[in-house]
Amino acid sequence: MRAVGIVTTSGQDHQVLAEETPVALVYNGSTLAVMMATPADLEDFATGFALTEGVASPDELGAVEVVEHGQGIEARMWLPAHRAEALDARRRATVGPVGCGLCGIDSLEQAARPLPQVPKTQARLSVAEVAQALEELRSVQPLHDETRAVHAAGFYLPGRGIILAREDVGRHNALDKLIGAMQRAGVDASKGAIVLTSRVSVEMVQKTVMAGCAILVAVSAPTAHAVRLAQDARLTVTSGARGTPRIYTHSTRIKE
Repeated sequence: MRAVGIVTTSGQDHQVLAEETPVALVYNGSTLAVMMATPADLEDFATGFALTEGVASPDELGAVEVVEHGQGIEARMWLPAHRAEALDARRRATVGPVGCGLCGIDSLEQAARPLPQVPKTQARLSVAEVAQALEELRSVQPLHDETRAVHAAGFYLPGRGIILAREDVGRHNALDKLIGAMQRAGVDASKGAIVLTSRVSVEMVQKTVMAGCAILVAVSAPTAHAVRLAQDARLTVTSGARGTPRIYTHSTRIKE
C-alpha cells in the first residue's frame, strides 16, 4: 500500500496527499492496538511500539509479518510466552486517532506508568548541534515535502548528523517507527538525541526514555506534565525552533 494518494481539487489540479490507514499491531496472535498510520515502515512501527510500550525487551523481539486486508493492515510479531502478562497490561481497547498517544488504555495507572531513569553519563550536545539537528531533520522528510501533512522523528548522532528518520501522519507513530528502525539497525540510542517536528507531550517523553535516549530535541515546546516526567526520568528536553534553544530539564547535557 502506497504512503500517498492523488486527488483532484476543485480547481482541477492534482494534489499528493498522505495516506492514513488502520494498522493493527498484533502480538502473539492478539491485537494490542489499532492505530491510524501512514502505511510505510510498518516493520519498524511494530518493533518500536513493542519496545516503547514495555511489552518486550530488545532481545525478545521477533520478526514482523505485514499482512494487508481490505479494511487495513496487520503488523504481526511473536514474543516469548512469558510476555503474555505484559501484553495484557498494555492492551488497548479502541482505535487510536493520529493525534492521540494514550487512547484506549484501560486504566489511569497505565497512563502514569513508572519510567526508568536514563543514565547521567550519556551524550552531550552543543547549542550549535541542537540547531543543526533541527535543520537537518527538515532536509530528510520526503513525504512531508510531497504532502505537507506528516510529522517526522530523527536520530542525531554527534559528528555524523541525522543518521535515521521516519515519517507518519501521527507524531507518536513517527517516533515509534524511528525507535524500531534504530533497534533493527543496531543503533545505540544513548549516543545521540531524538529530534521531533512536534511538541513534546507525555508519551513522547515516555517513548524516548524507554528507547534509552537521554536527549529529546523538538520544534515545539513541551507540556508542563511532560517536563515534570522528563525531570524525574533524567531526560534532557530542549526546544530550539526560534533560535537559541530553550532547555527545560537537565541542562548539563547541552554545552553552552
